[in-house]
Amino acid sequence: MTAPTDGRTFYRLRAPGTDGATSTAVSVRVDPARPDAYPVYLAVGGGRRRMYLTPDEAWALWRCLSEAVASLGEPPDHIRTRVAPARR
Repeated sequence: MTAPTDGRTFYRLRAPGTDGATSTAVSVRVDPARPDAYPVYLAVGGGRRRMYLTPDEAWALWRCLSEAVASLGEPPDHIRTRVAPARR
């Protein structure tokens, strides 16, 4: 699947809950046409776990998170999937 041409691209994945019955949505929106310096929007679940990021902040977050979670062991099976860009 190719990225949409309207400028905004969404990436989504669900993380299983600790109880095995629920899950948490994780989504990222990339909008290079935003009029400010924050084209990356990160949302984890509902509520207030949301933030806008500059590209440099997003790269720094990616690097820190990848190193941090790698220290926890092997990746879980639920993330061994391709996360395709979507329009919405």
